[in-house]
Amino acid sequence: MATETLIWLLPLFPLVSFALIVLFTNHNKALSHTIAVGSAALSFLGSMVVFWRALRVEHFADYPFTSVINWIPVGGDTWLQIGVRIDPLSTVTLFFVAWTVLTIFLYSVGYQNYGQPQGDHDRKGLPPHGATITDEHGHTHVVLSVEPMYARFFAFISLFAFGMYTLVVSDNLLTLFVGWEIMGLCSYLLIGFWFAKPSARAAAIKAFITTRVGDVFMLLGLAYVYKMAGSLRYEVIFAPETLHMMAEHASGFLGLSAAGLIGLLFFIGAVGKSAQWPLHVWLPDAMEGPTPVSAMIHAATMVSAGVYMTIRIFPILEASKEAGDFTMLLISFIGAFTALFAATIAVAQNDIKRVLAYSTISQLGYMMAAIGIGAYVAAVFHLVTHAFFKALLFLGSGSVIHGMEHGVLHTGNHHVDPQDMFNMGGLKDKMPITFWTFLIGGFALSGFPLVTAGFWSKDEILGDAFTHGHWWVFSVLALAAFLTAFYTMRQITLTFLGKPRTKEAEHAQETPWTMTVPLMALAFFALTFGWTGIPEHFLVLGGLVPNWFHPWVIGTLGEHAEAAVEGSVVPLLTSLVVALGGLYVGWLVYRNVPAGAEDPLKKPLGGLHSVLQNKYYFDELYDKIFIKPSVWVSEVFTSAWMDRGLIDGILHTLARFSVFLGGLFRYVIDEPIINGFGDWVANTTRKLGDRLRVIQTGRVQQYMVAALIFAAVVLVYFVTAMP
Repeated sequence: MATETLIWLLPLFPLVSFALIVLFTNHNKALSHTIAVGSAALSFLGSMVVFWRALRVEHFADYPFTSVINWIPVGGDTWLQIGVRIDPLSTVTLFFVAWTVLTIFLYSVGYQNYGQPQGDHDRKGLPPHGATITDEHGHTHVVLSVEPMYARFFAFISLFAFGMYTLVVSDNLLTLFVGWEIMGLCSYLLIGFWFAKPSARAAAIKAFITTRVGDVFMLLGLAYVYKMAGSLRYEVIFAPETLHMMAEHASGFLGLSAAGLIGLLFFIGAVGKSAQWPLHVWLPDAMEGPTPVSAMIHAATMVSAGVYMTIRIFPILEASKEAGDFTMLLISFIGAFTALFAATIAVAQNDIKRVLAYSTISQLGYMMAAIGIGAYVAAVFHLVTHAFFKALLFLGSGSVIHGMEHGVLHTGNHHVDPQDMFNMGGLKDKMPITFWTFLIGGFALSGFPLVTAGFWSKDEILGDAFTHGHWWVFSVLALAAFLTAFYTMRQITLTFLGKPRTKEAEHAQETPWTMTVPLMALAFFALTFGWTGIPEHFLVLGGLVPNWFHPWVIGTLGEHAEAAVEGSVVPLLTSLVVALGGLYVGWLVYRNVPAGAEDPLKKPLGGLHSVLQNKYYFDELYDKIFIKPSVWVSEVFTSAWMDRGLIDGILHTLARFSVFLGGLFRYVIDEPIINGFGDWVANTTRKLGDRLRVIQTGRVQQYMVAALIFAAVVLVYFVTAMP
């Protein structure tokens, strides 16, 4: 099959899966998940074929795989064109998307308890609560029950995968935006998957509205790009003459060039999608959805899309920098601030998934900061490695929760939160595969030296910041890296090490193979993918594994690419100190937390701990300055004042005036004139009838006499009238 045809088919497989499940197989669980996993496998195989073929093309950046079609006529012989494009950037993105999507689909079969009985009291819109079974000895047990909306879940994640594949293979910003919005819809559907839970319903609405804020600005950016370039295709808008024109053209906004304003508008869109400060508040609440959804949102698709899009428009950002705009400086500030800001919050969270949610926000801030300082390859590198180890960590947390739910059902104590790390402990022996894979993912996130992918990608960002003189970015990211290692070891220690702190943790058990196999696959890449980017000058390890990643990815920029800069020992030592130091301090603080104990940080941090635990009160702040004013505007100003007061008041006044006019017409015109004349005619007729009635006797003789008299009178009249 031609490569270009295969690329067109990659998004089609999950789209067909979505359609088949929704229309035909939604009542058959086995067939639904078979279709969904099969579609993910087909897209995976196609992606690997495309990836392998791309690696074999010399100077691939100059000869990418492309295919274009005319889509919408825009006047005369001019068409709006769309197509597919696989260049070095989309190739590596396609690689991690294919792997993470397939593993998440397979993992979902086990996580949603396929093969388990229907629950005793389960109903659609709520998480499964368990089912009672009787074994061969006549003993009853409560076991996990299958998800009531099993097929619906696989339909939604299939549509989600379609959106991400569409975004990656697009050769233009328009179909990228289509995939972008499809994922926004799916995030709403999947975060609120258990729609009967008020918290899940509220989280879905919060995510949808918050990300729409960014999307409005991105749509404005699309319109501005089309106005400037007359096209939305990458090869047109990234052409040197187009970029030069954008840099030279003044936008009239804050002194920015057109390139600077376009970059700013698109970045605001990415701030919403990738949950950067100040639009970060939706992402932690997204944990209300099933754990595979968290992995899809936080690793393979949605939040990565914001960073991918920002990396994709990097030539425009470079043009804005050459024009003297502040856009890239703003990106580096927001990214670095978000990295540290979210890391501090993660330190005080007890929910195992919320720790990872804030970790994701922090790591995305790393990538944004890298883009802002011009570290293009480092940003792409960390995007790929982060996708693997963060998907691993989220799926690992789901495995932990799944194992803890077994313990909850065993004890029957449903008041124990299976996601609270202080209710865990000692799971290393209960869930060995989950432990070792989670440990690999946690060490990769922390940047454990040399053997993890996260070390190489993080070190490269720190190295670029240091080498190019971005001292404040380097310092902030180094501090964030220390906190990352600290809260990661805190999470590992509280969850897996020591002794179980609850009966539920004592009865936790390992999850089925459909969940552990994906963990092992992702753990492999969380270790090894970083080796593809080891600098050739790096001490003893340089050159042992060919560094194909950097020259491959940098080729996407073409003439905009910068030569690699020799690294310094300072960022390397900094990476080692913050990673190992954070891990050690995290273990030291949390190694002996007994059952029922408070967080050891609570006392030394004092009031600050409460601030961190409550996320700097941003939700409360936004509630006061955005939500409550919006509710006031809708309920008081719009409904009470404008609708019921002004509009209804005007309508009611007109109605009362109409009633008054009706009464006036009735008493002045209707009753005295119209009714009066009618009544006079009727009364006159009645009186005349009463008078004439006396001559109506019914006797023929009288009528004949009257007729003769009348005839005589007439005859006399005519006789006397004659001359």
